[in-house]
Amino acid sequence: MKSHSTTNLKLIGYWTATSIVAFELVVGGVTDVVHGREVLVVGDPVVQVITQLGYPVYLLTILGVWKLLGAIALLIPRFPRLKEWAYAGTFFEITGALASHVASGQYSTGFIWAIIVAIATLVSWALRPPSRVLGIIFPARAETSAHDGSSRLSSTRVS
Repeated sequence: MKSHSTTNLKLIGYWTATSIVAFELVVGGVTDVVHGREVLVVGDPVVQVITQLGYPVYLLTILGVWKLLGAIALLIPRFPRLKEWAYAGTFFEITGALASHVASGQYSTGFIWAIIVAIATLVSWALRPPSRVLGIIFPARAETSAHDGSSRLSSTRVS
């Protein structure tokens, strides 16, 4: 059985990482939808950044809406499958932005922040509590059924 302090540290780590990701999704989503500036009210306008990278401006609205929905999905209780999609979408969006900046040779003020958010996304996903997990990725062991001799996984799947 895990110690109480280990469980508390894991929960603190989860909520710290999740808060960073949710903050970025909310602020980034609003900024993208209203075509604001990179870092809240400072930095380059996001329209300028996205066009310099070769993307159409309407992509900001699409990404902004999905970021806001992703933040909601990560923060509300239950809906583990929706959370899996939100984590995947967040990681793809952030790493895609990093790849776009690297490929174009344009490193904006948010480059290091994007790396931090990508790592925080992975940490949040890895530390999420059982109530927010879709299912077991690596089952502990396989058991043999005494009745028919077939092998079955000892874990249960959460839908």
